[in-house]
Amino acid sequence: MTEAPVQDIQIEEFSRLVRAIEAEVGRVIVGQQEVVRGVLICVLAGRHALLEGVPGLGKTMLIRALADALDLKFARIQFTPDLMPADITGTDILEDDEAGRKVKAFQPGPVFANLILADEINRATPKTQSALLEAMQEQTVTVANRSYRLEPPFFVLATQNPLEMEGTYPLPEAQLDRFMFKVNVSYPTVSDLVSILDRTTGVDTPTANKVADGRQIISMGKLALNTPIASHVSEYVARLIVASHPDDSSAPQMVRDFVRYGASPRGAQALIIGAKINALLEGRFNVSFEDVQAVAAPALRHRLLLNFEGLAEGISTDKVVAELLKSVGKA
Repeated sequence: MTEAPVQDIQIEEFSRLVRAIEAEVGRVIVGQQEVVRGVLICVLAGRHALLEGVPGLGKTMLIRALADALDLKFARIQFTPDLMPADITGTDILEDDEAGRKVKAFQPGPVFANLILADEINRATPKTQSALLEAMQEQTVTVANRSYRLEPPFFVLATQNPLEMEGTYPLPEAQLDRFMFKVNVSYPTVSDLVSILDRTTGVDTPTANKVADGRQIISMGKLALNTPIASHVSEYVARLIVASHPDDSSAPQMVRDFVRYGASPRGAQALIIGAKINALLEGRFNVSFEDVQAVAAPALRHRLLLNFEGLAEGISTDKVVAELLKSVGKA
């Protein structure tokens, strides 16, 4: 049976669907509007998101709620130190054919889904973490010299605990760069915590209802990519990225003092695509400087590598991003 083609979507329908998705996720997740918005931008862009926060803040629940609201094929992978790459990608197994002979057959792993929850990704070894690299970048999986295509839409939403906690392995820089956003999940306020307790300590647990599907998400992403961006806004993004490198003459003093490596071209792509979607979420079909600034922190915080002095001084990459936005002019 042939699937229905992806239909074009208009900005009014885009805004309506986003509000409906956020409302359904909000039935499950209390507060954390900025976190929900950041993850949703990544999903609409067809990219991946990394959520970082200490245990118990609802990261896994948020991703489950989003999968329910989008009616996507969902798979959860619990990363542990003994997890192997084949546990993610799948492997060849021996089966009996119709003639009773042993033949190899590919058994797909949990990565063959639309929305992958890579839970506590920094609990696994780098070898296993890197098993997701090809899937995240190429949307293919290669096993025993054969490649298998992953069905769109495909997103990896990974969670991790802060790296200073025991039993964790920092993600390789190459894999970090493949996450469009790194979203920090903070502690709830007192009022939000009271609401969380009301929702989670009773008999009934709220769930998110379906409000969109994969074809609509692909169509929304297509609209975002087709959103125009003025040349002076693109140039502003390029100057931000170049200024994040300490050896460039335009780099602010904080970058020169505390940054070892600046953001990659993928950081510029994340800024532009994120800014386009942020503009659509605000009901506008043009991208402004403010849209770029709104997504700068999640797009760049994991792409700036601090040097020894920066780590010793306790400088956060968010502070560096704020200094970049302050020092790089819009004109």
